Amino acid sequence: MTITTRVVKTGRMLHDLGGLLFIALGLVLVAAGFVWQGGALRPLSTKRAQAAAMRDRSRNLLRSADMAIAEARRRAARDEPAIVTVEDVTRVACRHYGHLFVEREEAAAALRQRYEAADCRVDCMTDAFN
Repeated sequence: MTITTRVVKTGRMLHDLGGLLFIALGLVLVAAGFVWQGGALRPLSTKRAQAAAMRDRSRNLLRSADMAIAEARRRAARDEPAIVTVEDVTRVACRHYGHLFVEREEAAAALRQRYEAADCRVDCMTDAFN
C-alpha cells in the first residue's frame, strides 16, 4: 500500500510573513517606548502648555493650603484654635513644590477655598479673608 501526499499551495507563507512583520513592528514600538520611557517632553501648543502650567500651579497651591491647615491643626493645643496664615501656604508651596515666588493674593485665594472646604470655621483662624 502506497500513500501519496499532495502539496497544495494555500498562500500560507504569505500569511506567516505578514504576522512576522506585525510582530517586528510591535517590538520596534516597544523598544521605542522603552527608550522614550513614556514621558512627553512638552505639549505641542503653547496655549496648552500655559494652561497645563496654570492648572499645576493652582493644584499645588490648593495642596499647599491643605498641608498648611493640617500642620496648623497639629501644632495647636488641645482647646485652642489652629492659626493658619497665608505665609504658611507660601512657605509650604516653596518648600514642597519648588515655587520661587507665590503672590499673596494667589495663596490667600487658595487658603480661602480650602478653609471653606475643610470646614475650618469650627477650629481654625486665618488671615486670608483680610
